[in-house]
Parts: sequence; C-alpha cells; structure tokens
Amino acid sequence: MSSDAGSSSTAEDIATIGFQIIAAAKEKPGGINNDDLMAALPDVRPEQRVQALNKLLQEDVLEILKKGQTLIYRLKDPGKKSTAPKDIDNEEKIIYAIIEEGGNRGIWIRDIRVKSNLIMTQLNKVLKQLENKKLIKAVKSVNASKKKVYMLYNLEPDRSITGGAWYQDQDFEAEFVDVLNQQCLRFLRMKKEMAKECRDGPLAVQKLAYCSVADVHKFISDLGISKISLDEDDLETILKTVVYDGKAESMPTVEGKNLYKAVEAPLASPGLVQMPCGICPVIKHCSDFGEITPKLCSYINEWLD
Repeated sequence: MSSDAGSSSTAEDIATIGFQIIAAAKEKPGGINNDDLMAALPDVRPEQRVQALNKLLQEDVLEILKKGQTLIYRLKDPGKKSTAPKDIDNEEKIIYAIIEEGGNRGIWIRDIRVKSNLIMTQLNKVLKQLENKKLIKAVKSVNASKKKVYMLYNLEPDRSITGGAWYQDQDFEAEFVDVLNQQCLRFLRMKKEMAKECRDGPLAVQKLAYCSVADVHKFISDLGISKISLDEDDLETILKTVVYDGKAESMPTVEGKNLYKAVEAPLASPGLVQMPCGICPVIKHCSDFGEITPKLCSYINEWLD
C-alpha cells in the first residue's frame, strides 16, 4: 500500500512540475533552456525536472530545439502538431522537425547542419538512422544532381525538385516533349479545320477554332502516348511552347484561363524561337550553375552547329 501511495504521489509531483514548466515557457515564447528552468523551479530536483520535461515532450506540449550547443524547450503551437514518432531520441526529433519544416521542397544538408548545429559526422549518423526507420528520404534535385535534399518519407517531391513530367531519373526527356508539342499542334489544327465547316459566319468560325487546355488534355489522354499521368498544367506548358514557336496563339478568358488556336505563320520563326531556349519547358530551371545550364546544354550546341 505504501508503495502505491508513493508512486501516486510521484506522478502527481511530476504533473505539478509540468504545469510549472509550462508557466515558465509561456513567459518566454522564444523558448527556455535548463538554466531558465533551474531559476524558475529552484526547489525541483534535476531528475524530477527531466521526468516532467520528457512527459511534456511525449505529450506534444513542448518541442525541443537547439541553439548553438544549448537545448531549448518551446511551447508548441496547438494547431501545429508534429508527426514525429514518440519513440525517437532528442537529436532525431530536432532533425526530424527541421526536415518537416522543409515540406515537399526538401532542405539541403548544409541548412540542416546550420539549424541543428550538429557536427557533420553526428548529423550524418542521425540522418541515416531516420532513413533506416523510413521517417525521411533523400531526393536528388534536377537543379543540382550531385546534391540531395531531405524530406519526410511519405511526401511527394515538389516539381521544382523532380522537374515534373519532363524528367526521368534526372534526365530531360527532349523527345517526349517534342512528341507532345507535335500532337498538341495537330489537335489545334484539327479543331481549326472543323471550325471552318461552321456556316454561322466568320465570328462563329473563329470562336470554334479556339480550344481549352481541358480539351487538349482529353485528346492527349485518349491518345495514350504518355506512360505517366499528365495534368492540365503539364499540357499548358506544352501549348505555350507551340505559341512560342509561332504556330498557335492564346486568348485569355474572363475566368483567367487561356484558350488556344492554331495559326499559320507567314514568316519564319524569329531566331529566339528557333533556338532551343524558345521552346524549352524547363527554361525556368536553367541558370549559371547546377545540371541545367546553357554551357552544358547539348541542344544549344547542336543548334549552333
């Protein structure tokens, strides 16, 4: 009986200390460290303080951060619940939280090291542990093939990381883009020819010659020429290359979308359109460094030759 009473008393003590820690944390929204806790709870034994902190961490009331070499405890935003498992250690929780903030765009290992302040050998060890537990994953970025970003294991990487539908294993699918360009143009021309059969006047013919991105998307989907799923944004990217090539025009609608129509180019396409940059769907990823650069572009070299 005395043993049960003693353990009940200890649990109540730990709960009381937990409330005191919460009160201290509320006074410092930026977080509190062990020195702050010792000053706020001078009569609490270290082992009791540790027990209370662990309980608050397990209950997702507090989150643990690292500032320099100092551990910081901060009250969690009630609306922001971490998905971190409760059975991982403190260092893993810190790294997991940093990676979680990166979302589906991921975070470079350099930024993780700066935020966590862990030495590289220790950081690599923690990352490997989290990868083995299938809590995080490393993803290669098309912007820098030799670098990896880390994100939570269950997230689908953002298109800015994978390159979207136009990349396969970090390689740009130039032939695939060219085929889609040709098929989109074919559909626009078919639509224009069908519109000419209308007998309601030139305005009606012109209106019928335009088609929506949804129309083109259905046509491409029905053809079954793509092994991967393409959405309307993918097809609009291709339609824009047709426009840049001088073979189509676009017209905005009141809903903020675009309609597209094939046109006959009376003059040869200008030089900027003829060069690969004018029809490249990933030109926004091109820069002076990384994997996609004008210097390394084989298409520019072929065009120059």
